[in-house]
Amino acid sequence: MAGSGSSMLYSFLLFIFVLSIQEMYRAKLASTELLTILGGFSSSLLFLLLLTFIGNFQESSGSRTGWGAVVLAEIVALVAASTVHRVCITTCFLFSVGLLYEVNNLSGMMLSKADAKAKRH
Repeated sequence: MAGSGSSMLYSFLLFIFVLSIQEMYRAKLASTELLTILGGFSSSLLFLLLLTFIGNFQESSGSRTGWGAVVLAEIVALVAASTVHRVCITTCFLFSVGLLYEVNNLSGMMLSKADAKAKRH
């Protein structure tokens, strides 16, 4: 399993990569309806990568990630989506809500497994 330092670095590098690709192809992403939805999805990936970066940064400093990190990551992702097309803002928000729901479920499963493992030993 990756440590918080390497995960923070990889999520930041992927964030920069996805953002630069999105900005390079923003005219293409805004050209059709399907590509506009893809632009919103890529912006929601920015949300997930930035949330991962912030969470790992806060974990390394000893604090806990809360709603402030979620709101900050969402605002950054929505601003990035707004540079592509107005519809990307809506699709980014919807995809981000779905991703946040799945990350929350995954986190709950991992914590319950860790608790069960700790009780056995």
